[in-house]
Amino acid sequence: MQGRNGILQLVLLLGLELGLEGALPPPCDSQIYCTGELLRRVQMAKLYQDDKHFVDMPLSMSPDQVLKDFNELLSSNEGYVSREQLKSFVTEHFKDPGQEMDTWIPQDWRDSPKFLQNIVDPKLRAWAEDLHKLWKKLGRKMKAEVGSQPDRYSLIYAAQPFIVPGGRFIEFYYWDSFWVIEGLLLSEMPQTVKGMLQNFLDIVDRYGHIPNGGRVYYLQRSQPPLLTLMMGRYLERTNDIDFVRDNIGTLHQELEFWRHNRSVNISHKGANYTLNRYHVPYGGPRPESYSKDEELAALLPEEDARESLWAELKAGAESGWDFSSRWFIGSNYLLDIKTSQVIPVDLNAFLCQAEGLLASFYSILGNMPMAKIYQDAQAQRKVAMQALLWNETLGSWFDFNLESSQQNHGFYPTNLSPLWAGCFSDPAIAIKNIKYLEDNKILTYKHGIPTSLQISGQQWDFPNAWAPLQDLVVQGLAESNSTRAQDMAFQLAQNWIWTNFAVYQKNKAMYEKYDINIDSGEPGGGGEYEVQEGFGWTNGVALKFLNRYGDRLTSGSGSMMFSTSCLLLALLLLGLLC
Repeated sequence: MQGRNGILQLVLLLGLELGLEGALPPPCDSQIYCTGELLRRVQMAKLYQDDKHFVDMPLSMSPDQVLKDFNELLSSNEGYVSREQLKSFVTEHFKDPGQEMDTWIPQDWRDSPKFLQNIVDPKLRAWAEDLHKLWKKLGRKMKAEVGSQPDRYSLIYAAQPFIVPGGRFIEFYYWDSFWVIEGLLLSEMPQTVKGMLQNFLDIVDRYGHIPNGGRVYYLQRSQPPLLTLMMGRYLERTNDIDFVRDNIGTLHQELEFWRHNRSVNISHKGANYTLNRYHVPYGGPRPESYSKDEELAALLPEEDARESLWAELKAGAESGWDFSSRWFIGSNYLLDIKTSQVIPVDLNAFLCQAEGLLASFYSILGNMPMAKIYQDAQAQRKVAMQALLWNETLGSWFDFNLESSQQNHGFYPTNLSPLWAGCFSDPAIAIKNIKYLEDNKILTYKHGIPTSLQISGQQWDFPNAWAPLQDLVVQGLAESNSTRAQDMAFQLAQNWIWTNFAVYQKNKAMYEKYDINIDSGEPGGGGEYEVQEGFGWTNGVALKFLNRYGDRLTSGSGSMMFSTSCLLLALLLLGLLC
């Protein structure tokens, strides 16, 4: 297609102008799961409520045979295939999703991990025990045939068992796994964590980067780069330096992917800086959301504009925030998404911590030249973040727009992520961050920190709140040297625990996101699919907060406690208590 080639050339030229270098990640070449007429026909016929269903279906025969049979079907009907014929074809040539994996109970799961003893509230302790048990429900192991016949599956083969997020997400996901791993380590399951890390390391060796998730249709994009951070958490708990030694080159290789393919050189106020962005230089609809992407792009008149839109949607998916007004330029509408023109605070905070960790790993291993390389890289990143992302007047960091050379002063919890990453430890910065939260009235939201203050209908906007974003704020404040920041961290953690616990008591389920605009807190909504149960990272963050504050957290809601206190005070004032 001339238009698609044209936009790819344009993106490559743009990359060269911005100072990018190195090879691009390989696109998926599957004519069934990633591109092709069969994919287009099935997804646009909307045979399934969720487009992801079809591209997760294993083949019943070789892909060559499936494509041969489909081409014969097209020829016999002069190109016309009815919805019923498509449905019959898929039923004959594909199997239902999920059959390629078995439920797996981790071998290192144990009944009573030590952190439970630190939880004073008996209701919260019982709930934490339930969350700990959920690891057994979310464990998966791939069947051997996924490895021996990979062309019949969209799954990317992983030799080690792993924990999935839950719901429609029946494979592993990159950034979800960071908070899952933090929870698993609290549950004293380092063997499971090591297996998950080994899967990611194997995938970096195979592809040069970690895809968004464990499917071939995710290969064009990654997700927030947290592998080195996962290794750091594992090393803290196990002191398994031999595992780090064996894989230090692969950790370096993954950060090289981000340096070569996601770096931008920025000239600002007479100085030059290098920071990172999310950027996927491939057009075409996302296979797992094909019909939605096609319908949105149909609103644009030119093919190059449609291809550019699809590339920006993929970059938004790479960010993990799919989707948010954070990526929209000039409006509050998805059609105006320009993710690649944003320098995100959190991406650079993650990389800042990763560079510090790799410097530490290399130093421990005695490789001082490589340690110095990463020390210098982190130092340069801090200077760039301070110059481009920090705002002294507003007291926080902000995403930087490449087109306007201006900061986006909208509220997002990720604005505080450099504090979470430990890259800026000045106590004065924590105090400024507190004032920033107060100025945006974030403490008035009693059920969690909102993802943004914008209402767009997208799932990464108000009124949704997400577990990892709570952690980005709470941990950063908690580990500062400010007592006031530590007190605020506890209150924010308490609010989130009240919400998670209340919804769990009502529905006996944990969710990927929560609606915090409702008095009692409810599962979240918006976006491209129904809210999902499970849920890996929500469980991990809840366990993390319960471990940190177990001696103080309570199971009663804030409003209930306030009402009771008011009643007691009123009775005292009336002299009705002895």
